[in-house]
Amino acid sequence: MYTQIWNKYLPIIRILLKRSLTADQVLNLNTTDFERAGAARKSGYKFAIHFVNSRVDNIISASPLAKDLAAVLLDDSVVRELFSRNDYDITMNAKFHLAIKCHVKAEAIVETETDNPVTEDVAPGEDKG
Repeated sequence: MYTQIWNKYLPIIRILLKRSLTADQVLNLNTTDFERAGAARKSGYKFAIHFVNSRVDNIISASPLAKDLAAVLLDDSVVRELFSRNDYDITMNAKFHLAIKCHVKAEAIVETETDNPVTEDVAPGEDKG
C-alpha cells in the first residue's frame, strides 16, 4: 500500500543512511503523501524498525507503513550493503519525521582504523629509524 511512497523517498533515505554514520539524521516527510495512500489513523503513523545484521530485529506486523518501508529498504542493494556493515534504527513520529540512527559495529571501527594507519612525519630523504 505504501511501497510507491517509500520508493519515492528511497534516494534521500540512502543518503541519510550514509550520513548517519557521523550523526543522527531526520527527514521531514510530506504528510499528504501518506494520508492519500491510506485512511487516517487515530494512533497516527508512528513506528520503529530495528535493523540488525541486515534483518528486521523487531515485530512490525501491526504497521503496514513500517512493513512496506522495511521491504523497500531490504530490496535495495545499496541499502542492504549498508545494513550488512552496521545496525540501524529507523523511527517515525506522529509529525512524519523519519529519524535514522546508525549503530556502528565494532568490526567496522577496527576496519576503519586499519585502513588509515597512523604515519610519522618524516622529511623526504630522512631515515625513520
